[in-house]
Amino acid sequence: MRSRMLPAIVAAVLLGAATASAQVRLITDEEARAPNQAVPSTRAITRGPGVRLMTPAEVHGRSFALKLAFEPRGGAAIDPQSLKVEYLKQPPVDLTPRVRAGLQGLTIDLPQVTVPSGHHPLRVSIRDAEGREGSALIHLTAR
Repeated sequence: MRSRMLPAIVAAVLLGAATASAQVRLITDEEARAPNQAVPSTRAITRGPGVRLMTPAEVHGRSFALKLAFEPRGGAAIDPQSLKVEYLKQPPVDLTPRVRAGLQGLTIDLPQVTVPSGHHPLRVSIRDAEGREGSALIHLTAR
């Protein structure tokens, strides 16, 4: 009986480890305590890709799904290697390595993300195959 249960126990342990490791700590407490960078409000017409937040701007900081969509314009393909995600603090924090695992085609989809409580300004930018850049300022508020 013991030998029949062993595979089930191993599978449960591995599944639990995979689930736990899927959590992405997007912003640390130390990074959140740094002073905010002055964020100029800009609006401009661009031919670069669009960047759209698909997640509500107000989230539960302990665990939420982070979803972003990129919209190609003018028939040019998105260049995924050009993705840059910055936490707008002094100094800025490059979050790109933390979100790159969720990049799938024209979206970033991270099902389990955590951030400290508070207001978190992010800049997400990406280029298309013609070198045109699109970016968006995203203001996440975590409770």
